[in-house]
Amino acid sequence: MDRPEFYRFHQGDKTLPFSSQEYDNRLARLRADMQAAGVDSCVFTSMHNIAYYSGFLYCAFGRPYALVVTQTESVTISAGIDAAQPWRRSHADNITYTDWQRNNYWRAVCSVTGTGKTIGYEADHLTLTQSALLESFLSPKSIVDVAPSTMRQRMHKSSAEIALIRKCAQVADVGGYAVKDAIKAGTREIDVAMAGRDAMELEIAKRFPDAEYRDTWVWFQSGINTDGAHNPVTSRVLEAGDILSLNTFPMISGYYTALERTLFVETVDPASLKIWEANVAAHEYGMSLLKPGVSCAEVTEQINVFFAERDLLQYRTFGYGHSFGVLSHYYGREAGLELREDIDTVLEPGMVISMEPMLTVPEGTSGAGGYREHDILVITEDGKEDITGYPYGPDFNVVA
Repeated sequence: MDRPEFYRFHQGDKTLPFSSQEYDNRLARLRADMQAAGVDSCVFTSMHNIAYYSGFLYCAFGRPYALVVTQTESVTISAGIDAAQPWRRSHADNITYTDWQRNNYWRAVCSVTGTGKTIGYEADHLTLTQSALLESFLSPKSIVDVAPSTMRQRMHKSSAEIALIRKCAQVADVGGYAVKDAIKAGTREIDVAMAGRDAMELEIAKRFPDAEYRDTWVWFQSGINTDGAHNPVTSRVLEAGDILSLNTFPMISGYYTALERTLFVETVDPASLKIWEANVAAHEYGMSLLKPGVSCAEVTEQINVFFAERDLLQYRTFGYGHSFGVLSHYYGREAGLELREDIDTVLEPGMVISMEPMLTVPEGTSGAGGYREHDILVITEDGKEDITGYPYGPDFNVVA
């Protein structure tokens, strides 16, 4: 029996999140950057860049995947276990590698790149093990880290991306209302979270009938569990007077959005109300600062001053917002577009960024708990557009 190192297995019709022209535009910008940097081939290994340039979002399960881009070719490299699904969900050509011989993956990659070329790679993703294999199989003349330049490209959203992100934000709102409806004393966190997740998945299936459905989730925290922004759901039972964190995260074709809100069960005490209202005021102030021409560091400093004047800055736990696009809680990050002191990126039209101030007041202190509001905003030519619809603040989110 002939057992090839790799082969092409194409069947079915291609179904993509965006038009072929959208992917051609992304690849054209990438190829211009490659030419300027003297890069012959890019070997992308991260989920976010493979999805961004091809549409295919892989499921690794311990196997390596790639997208190889040259000036004339764009080819995803996938494992045999996935059969033709990567081809159907990819703008690119696709090569399937076999596992009967170790490192057939790199042989498939080499069939596109050739040897002795200048290779672009992602230094923030390629492991030491895979880096050594790249050197061994591709024998590159040189290697160039293209992660920073691709991140800069991803930070500027196309009109098609913004349209998708807008729909994703609307799905997040649907999850938020479902979460609120499920909240009552005596209910477990997990039960509330499932209500929000189920509502979003049904909404996604209605809005995107041709999509693949995976990775939509809810983080719903109560009481002491609200102290961290990414605390997992538990079976803690809600009690009257509990502070709550609502976090809904729909995932559509590799694009994730978020809705995050502070709520209380039945009643809110005066100390908590004061802190909550201060965080809401910071949220509104922060959103007012987002516009073209202002840097992330400048926005951060002004919100810092706002909190310091109210003796609350010591309760801030992380930056005030970040970019949205092809990213998730387990892959991707456009770290150059975060509202932090050490980020000097200047906001430009077409960027999409959140405003999400959070204060964590320690247990044993009046008003203890984590307070966070989160809206997603599109930077426009003359300002910004808030695409989050679910209301924030005490008037709507004290759940009787």
